[in-house]
Amino acid sequence: MEKFVWNVEALLKFPSVPECLVSENEIKLLTAEIERLKNFGCLGVSPSLEGLRDENAKLKYRLNFLKKSLQEERSKSVKSMININSCLQEIFGAAIQAAYPDLENPPLVVTPSQQPKFGDYQCNSAMGISQILLKTREQKVIPREIAEKIAKNIPANECIEKVEIAGPGFINVHLRKDFVSKQLSSLLINGVQLPAVGKRKKVVVDFSSPNIAKEMHVGHLRSTIIGESMCRLFEFAGHDVLRLNHLGDWGTQFGMLIAHLQDKFPDYLTVSPPIGDLQAFYKESKRRFDTEEEFKKRAYQCVVLLQSKNPDFIKAWNLICDVSRKEFQKIYNCLDITIIERGESFYHEMMKDIVKEFEDKGFVQVDDGRKIVFVPGFPVPLTIMKSDGGYTYDTSDLAALKHRLCEEKGDILIYVVDSGQSVHLQTVFAAGQMIGWYDPKVTRVAHAAFGVVLGEDKKKFKTRSGDTVRLIDLLEEGLKRAMDKLKDKERDKVLTPEELKAAQTSVAFGCIKYADLSHNRLNDYVFSFDKMLDDRGNTAAYLLYAFTRIRAIARLANIDEQMLRKAAREEVLVLDHEKEWKLGKCILRFPEILQKILEDLLLHTLCDYLYELATTFTEFYDSCYCVEKDRQTGQIVKVNMWRLLLCEATATVMAKGFDILGIKPVQKM
Repeated sequence: MEKFVWNVEALLKFPSVPECLVSENEIKLLTAEIERLKNFGCLGVSPSLEGLRDENAKLKYRLNFLKKSLQEERSKSVKSMININSCLQEIFGAAIQAAYPDLENPPLVVTPSQQPKFGDYQCNSAMGISQILLKTREQKVIPREIAEKIAKNIPANECIEKVEIAGPGFINVHLRKDFVSKQLSSLLINGVQLPAVGKRKKVVVDFSSPNIAKEMHVGHLRSTIIGESMCRLFEFAGHDVLRLNHLGDWGTQFGMLIAHLQDKFPDYLTVSPPIGDLQAFYKESKRRFDTEEEFKKRAYQCVVLLQSKNPDFIKAWNLICDVSRKEFQKIYNCLDITIIERGESFYHEMMKDIVKEFEDKGFVQVDDGRKIVFVPGFPVPLTIMKSDGGYTYDTSDLAALKHRLCEEKGDILIYVVDSGQSVHLQTVFAAGQMIGWYDPKVTRVAHAAFGVVLGEDKKKFKTRSGDTVRLIDLLEEGLKRAMDKLKDKERDKVLTPEELKAAQTSVAFGCIKYADLSHNRLNDYVFSFDKMLDDRGNTAAYLLYAFTRIRAIARLANIDEQMLRKAAREEVLVLDHEKEWKLGKCILRFPEILQKILEDLLLHTLCDYLYELATTFTEFYDSCYCVEKDRQTGQIVKVNMWRLLLCEATATVMAKGFDILGIKPVQKM
C-alpha cells in the first residue's frame, strides 16, 4: 500500500513534470493499482473504502491524462529523426540493469562499428563492468560472460535484428533493415527534424566582438564563423538563441579618437565628418597620443567627459561607432551573419553595482589603490577598479556575465573567444560562481576556445609587409579566386551571368567558412586558398559539386519534387545492396553527430560527417544504377525510384548540414 500511496502522491503533487518522462511501465503500474483497488473490498479491509474509491477516481483521471499525453508525444516524435545511438544506449542500459541490478553507474559504451563484419554498432560495456566487479566485489568474471548475460537481457525492441559476441566481450549489433528503411521514409516525408531536446533552453552566444575604430582582420574570422554556426545548431535543436556582439566600444582609446576628431573636423557637431578610412584615422590619433604630451592630456580629459555623458562627446563617440558599424556590416552581409550589438558600453552603468556587490560580500582587497578580487584556484586577481576610479575589462566582463545570467536568464552561455583569453575567462566564470550568480550543475558556462590562423609559412597569417590581413581583403581575394576556378572549369560557358555570380559567391564564402570549421577549433590552422578551393578531398568545393550532382540526378530523369514526395509515401526503400545499406545507415547517423556537437561544441565533426556522407554516396552511385538508359539511344528505360529516394535523403541531410555551417549551395555549378 505504501508503494501505491507514494505513486499517487508523487503524480498528484508534481503535475508539472513533463509527460514525456512518464514511462509506459509507470502507466502499467498505475493500471495494476487501479485493478487492485477495485478488488480491495473483497479482502476484508474495511472502513476506508470510500476514501480508496476517491483515490481510485483521481488515479483514473491522472492515468487517462498520461495516456493522452504519451500519445501526443509519440505523434510528435514520429516526425523526428531517431538518434539510433541513443536508442541503443537505452536498450543496452536496460539490459545491463536487468543483468546487474545492484551495480551502480555501470559503464554504457555504444559506438558505430568501424567495419561491416562487426555489425552496425558495438556495445563495449562488458570490459568496464568486469573491472568494476573485480575492484568493488573482488569477483573475477571474464568480459565475454558478462557480454552474454547482457545479450540475454536485451528487451524487445524494433531496431535490433541480432547481436553477436565477438573477441573478449564486444557485443556486435546488427540493425533491422525494415527499421532503417522506415526511418529513411520518415525523413523523406517529414524532413530533417532532430529528436526532442526536452526543455527549451535560453542559449547566449558571445562571438565576433571586433573593436570600434579598428578594421576586422583575419583574427576575427574564426570567432565570427564558429559562433554563427554554433547559433544555427542550437536554433535547429529547438533552443532560444541570443547572438551577442561584445564590441570593444568603450575605454581610454576613445579619448584620443575624440580629441583627434575635434582637431581634424572642428565642425563635427553640425557637419558629418567624412571619415573614410577609420583605420588610418586611428593610427593618426595613436601616433599623436604617443608623441604629443598636450594631446595626451586632452585625450584623458575627453575620456572623463565621455564617461560623464557630456552630450557633445557622446555625439562624437556615436559618429566614430557608426563608421565602424557600417564597415563591420559589410563583412557580416558577405558571411550571412546575424548578430545583436551589445558592446562594453552597454554594461557601463552596471559596473558600479558589480564593484559594490563584491565589496559587500567581502571579496575585495585594496592593492596600491586598485580594488582586486582573488578567485580560488587562480593566481592572478581580477582588477575591478583602477586606482583612478576607472573600470577595467575585468569589470565589464563580470557585468556582462551577470546580465546574461540574471537578466537574460541564460541556461547555456558560450563565449567564442581565442585560446589566449582562456585563463581570463575561466577566472571571470569562477568569480561569478563564487559570488553565487550561477551553479555549474544547473547552468552551463563554456569557453569555446580556438587557435590562430597561420599562413602557409606556419607563422601568424600576415601580409607581405607584415601587417595583419584585413578581413574584407581576404573575402575579396576569395571571390576573385573562386571566379578563376569556375572559369578554369569552363562554367562561364554553360551558366548564365546570374548563375555564375551565385556559384562564385557560394564557392568563395563556403570554402572560407568550411576551411575553418573543418579543423578542430582548438588547434591552429593553415589558411590556403589553393587547398580550400581544391575540388578533391574534404573541402567545401568538393562537397558543393557533389551536392549539385546529387540534386541533378532526379532532374535529369524528369522526376520532379511532387513525384518524389508521392514515391516517399508509397515506395519501400529497398536496402539489399551492401552500398544501399551503408548509405542508408550513414544518412541516419545525422542526429547522433549533431548531439555530440551540442555537447562538445566541436563543429569539425559535422564537416567530417558530411565528407563521409558524400564519399559513401559516391560508392553507392558507382555501384547502383538509379536511372538506367539504353546504351545506343541514351533514352531512359528504367528509373529505380527507391534509389532516387536515397539520393534525395542524402541531399536533404547535406542541405541541413550546409545550413548549420552557413554554406549556401546553388542549383547549378
